[in-house]
Amino acid sequence: MSMATGFLTGAKDRLLPASVPFRFFIAASLFHILAWAALFWGADQVPGFAGGTGPVLAAIHLLTLGVFAMTAIGASYQLLPVATRKPLARTWPTRLSFWLFLPGVAILTAGMALHENAWMMTGAVAACAGLAVFALLTADNLRRAGSVPIVAAHGWAALAALVALAAIGLTLIEDFRAGFLPRHGDLATLHLVLASYGFMGMLVFGFSLVLVPMFVLSRSLPTRPGWAQLGLAVAALVLFSAAYALHGGVLAWLAFAAALGATGAHLWLMRAALRSSMRRRLGLPFVQIRSAWGFLALSLVLGGLLLAGVPVPNGAALFGFVLLAGWLLTFLTGVLQRIIPFLASMHAAGKSGLPPLLSELTAENALKTHSVCHFAALAVCAAGILLDLPVVIRVGAAIGVVGAVGFAVFTITVAVKIARRHHRAA
Repeated sequence: MSMATGFLTGAKDRLLPASVPFRFFIAASLFHILAWAALFWGADQVPGFAGGTGPVLAAIHLLTLGVFAMTAIGASYQLLPVATRKPLARTWPTRLSFWLFLPGVAILTAGMALHENAWMMTGAVAACAGLAVFALLTADNLRRAGSVPIVAAHGWAALAALVALAAIGLTLIEDFRAGFLPRHGDLATLHLVLASYGFMGMLVFGFSLVLVPMFVLSRSLPTRPGWAQLGLAVAALVLFSAAYALHGGVLAWLAFAAALGATGAHLWLMRAALRSSMRRRLGLPFVQIRSAWGFLALSLVLGGLLLAGVPVPNGAALFGFVLLAGWLLTFLTGVLQRIIPFLASMHAAGKSGLPPLLSELTAENALKTHSVCHFAALAVCAAGILLDLPVVIRVGAAIGVVGAVGFAVFTITVAVKIARRHHRAA
């Protein structure tokens, strides 16, 4: 039996109420719109952005917390119990984490945009409290997991990165008020690396081992490259953290080499899944997912150029944009195009009976609008950063807003359809 088949065995018995994951997905889709809008607002500051409060910092955290972490929490609450075959011990803490995290992110990002230190700290504390509830629930589930050790190990690594980045984030916010850090910018870079390649990267790498084979109907992936992927990724994060602490240029290069190895192992595994796929037409979601793998590699290339001191025009801003909007946003919105209808169909089927067709639960035109606008926004904003033209970045961000609205229409449409089915059944 393949890992993906095991993933689905008895999955209906471990379904949470549909309101649990979908509240996170809807919130993420709304923060997605706000992230592009904040980028539009702060377009003048984007090309030379090197830190500091304002709309650009708000846009970054609307993405990393509002979209990425919100999506990761909602997906993990539902997918981890299915993957590990261990239900969550309690359901009510999932709602508690949402009602701590949602206002926390909103207050934090508003404080960043408006340069309000008190708002930033208040929002950060609330958001960290929500993340703490998520971490405890996830750790309890991983502790009881035994059927998919490779996925569980990626989950533990993600939680370790989450703890570290949360502590660093609170320190950086306090430094905006007190100004006690001698190397604020370097610590902010470490915070970004732990958030993107660490917390989110580990979750993406781990869940991809079961989700991608399941979506493409491929054979089970070999475990050794998966463990190599994990080991190299953890080594890269540890070495990069040590390079910050010890001012070690050699350590930074070793971290870069380990990151290249981890990415190579991940891309090899994904290629193996696609080569053994029994589906030949994977549709629009995999156009985005494949593109995201390319952006992941490109982000490392840009990171290596910056590490080597190569003069890339506005290189730091371009690296951050490719990393966040190019890799993670492209990947997550692509995966959600499959996860959201998939979960909706399982809920629509209930404990027994045939699920509806996925095409009955989605909004294809909204997804096409999102995909076209998303790739156009990436190209236009990247050109604006390279050419140091804020007006071009503003045009790209406006296109991104349109695409994000399309994705929100898709997410809300699925949620409304599943709610109507439950209402008719009741």
